[in-house]
Amino acid sequence: MNLSPKQIVAELDKYIIGQAGAKKAVAIALRNRYRRSMLTASEMEEITPKNIIMKGPTGVGKTEIARRLAKLVGAPFVKVEATKYTEVGYVGRDVESMIRDLVECSVRLVKQERFNKVTEKAGSVVDAKLVKIIAEVRRLDKGETPQDIFEKNIAEGLKKGYYDNEVIEVDIADNPKPMELVPGGAEISIGSIFGDMMPKRRKKRKLSVKEARKILLQEEADKLIDNDSVNEEAIRRAENEGIIFIDEIDKIAAKGNKGGGQDVSREGVQRDILPIVEGSTVMTKYGAIKTDYILFIAAGAFHVSKVSDLIPELQGRFPILVELQSLTKQDFIEILTTPRNAITLQYATLLKVDGVDLKFTEDAIAEIARIAEDMNATREDIGARRLHTVMENLIEEISYEACGDDEKEVVIDSAYVVNKLGGDTKTKDLKKYIL
Repeated sequence: MNLSPKQIVAELDKYIIGQAGAKKAVAIALRNRYRRSMLTASEMEEITPKNIIMKGPTGVGKTEIARRLAKLVGAPFVKVEATKYTEVGYVGRDVESMIRDLVECSVRLVKQERFNKVTEKAGSVVDAKLVKIIAEVRRLDKGETPQDIFEKNIAEGLKKGYYDNEVIEVDIADNPKPMELVPGGAEISIGSIFGDMMPKRRKKRKLSVKEARKILLQEEADKLIDNDSVNEEAIRRAENEGIIFIDEIDKIAAKGNKGGGQDVSREGVQRDILPIVEGSTVMTKYGAIKTDYILFIAAGAFHVSKVSDLIPELQGRFPILVELQSLTKQDFIEILTTPRNAITLQYATLLKVDGVDLKFTEDAIAEIARIAEDMNATREDIGARRLHTVMENLIEEISYEACGDDEKEVVIDSAYVVNKLGGDTKTKDLKKYIL
């Protein structure tokens, strides 16, 4: 997608409030990718992405900015926690697994695109199969003989969903689930070891027509998709468009001292991450991938440690530092009302299922924002996540009473908010929602 930096920021504004500096930095990084793609092959090789470190408290939008950015352009995206990795020689995940995860994500994206392209063709084959199966069932049950007109009527009924809940017996591929050699690690499939030496096993299953169509559609689409070209395209996309978000990078910083113990292991993880960020070749089951042109976005609160506590080599690979600010009352008001997925809209949509028309007045929104800001100031600052705590306690009684028996309108004003949440005693009760 060819979007200018201003257009990218405008799209991010639909979901994330404030943090203009961070949005601007990621928008420029994304636009630079498009600019690079317009160059010659020799020029492209010389230009690498400028990686970003986001510094700011939890719940202010660091992860959401990166995730929305990737979704905006359909880029392969993975989020990892730096604390999951351990120095080579210790038990834990190796840093190369983040690259393998990125390739897996890229493969899924490309497969879905190819699947969407062949759905119509595969769908006609599946429909023909289902018509034959349903016709045969009807002939056996009612003594009717399958004929062209009979099958044509079934085909029309199938398109309109008349047979969705009818149970039929279908012959589908029996794909054994791969076994994990190590929990959370590599997987092995007996079928893939022997490949085409053994015929594919099939089994009969009784399914509704709707479920059977999904499974058969996937089988037919797989026959039309060239997996080798999918893997090549997935590797290319992961290399040139992939985004890896490394969260909690402050937890592997050495905290400003040069002592031993845990700090040695933390520095070891940084040194293991370094070649991945600098540019290296990682082997995956889909082929080798170069990490030189992957965009890395690191994030951390940096309460205890500082960005300067990271090893100099790693700092050098993250030349752009953006600081995200703590959320204010005005930010909370906008978060509650402006985004397309605003939390107030989420609760209103949920309760509408039970016939409750939930509405908030402006003064109620302002009071909720004030309480959230006060709680972040007096307790741990957990950013926008505080709103989930406040809202859950505010709506608790309404959610409990709603049962779908009758429709009613519930208007929440500032008096209701103060009654439910006002006063030190009641705000302390909110702690039960924080694990």
